[in-house]
Amino acid sequence: MFMQIIILSLGFFLLVKGAKIFVEGASATANRFGVSQLVIGLTVVAMGTSIPEAAVSITAALNGNAEIAIGNVIGSNILNVLLILGISALIANLAVQPSTLRYEMPLMIGVTVLLAVLSFGGMSIRKAEGCILLGVFVLYLLYLIWMSRGDKPADIVTDEPEPALACFVMVFSGICMVIIGSSLVVDSASSIAMGLGMSDSFIGLTVVALGTSLPELVTSVAAARRGNADIAIGNIVGSNIFNILFILGISSMISPLPMDGNFIIDMLIAVAAGVLLLLACLKSRELRKNWGIVMLLGYAAYFAYLCIK
Repeated sequence: MFMQIIILSLGFFLLVKGAKIFVEGASATANRFGVSQLVIGLTVVAMGTSIPEAAVSITAALNGNAEIAIGNVIGSNILNVLLILGISALIANLAVQPSTLRYEMPLMIGVTVLLAVLSFGGMSIRKAEGCILLGVFVLYLLYLIWMSRGDKPADIVTDEPEPALACFVMVFSGICMVIIGSSLVVDSASSIAMGLGMSDSFIGLTVVALGTSLPELVTSVAAARRGNADIAIGNIVGSNIFNILFILGISSMISPLPMDGNFIIDMLIAVAAGVLLLLACLKSRELRKNWGIVMLLGYAAYFAYLCIK
């Protein structure tokens, strides 16, 4: 147990340090190539920080452990909105771009509803449903390409743009540290949790979900502290879309993912979390500290529900 705690601490260090380098690299890339922070947050940062979820869920699908695969994604999406954005909003008010309010947030809610509808049909996600999810993912990528064409350059104040190679090294080294750190945290935390006799579904929705969401957590918090609100918000919204469409789409192509009846409530909570985020930002076009507190209280209530269900 002591060794697992040491590994857990090392994983946290790599996550925090890697996320800082990653955010700096993503911001430098946006400045270097004239791409907006919003697009960087929705693509490079969102997909990069979702690699741990992809690795865990795909591995779980290969091993036939559907509870870990599905619980990881659903739990991560709930945690991303309620906990990570809640914490980020306490650090600084997060401005939200009009396109995020009009398109990305409703899309995040829509794909969660789509997952619920597809799973209700046969209480499982099979290849047919996986093809639908992957098809929507391709449309989402085309939308991002279309949006980036008419986007304004990133508004980042620097004396001189970083060289392209330096940008690549920062992003690549940051994401490597994040992935390695996340892997160490998940493995050690899962070992500790199983040693305490926790169930697979509880581990998937909490320990593994938290472990694989740590990159989003440290990346969004770091972005909020640096004043890069577009990366903080875009990272979470993009990650949640990527988690459902790509990760569960690929996982279901490997092996059918039976949906435990208990996951129905969790999916409804994921939808409610997305609606709460949209409503919180709709009027003021920013996520403020008071809503951050509401989100953190919401996650506390959800965690209490997991402990007693």
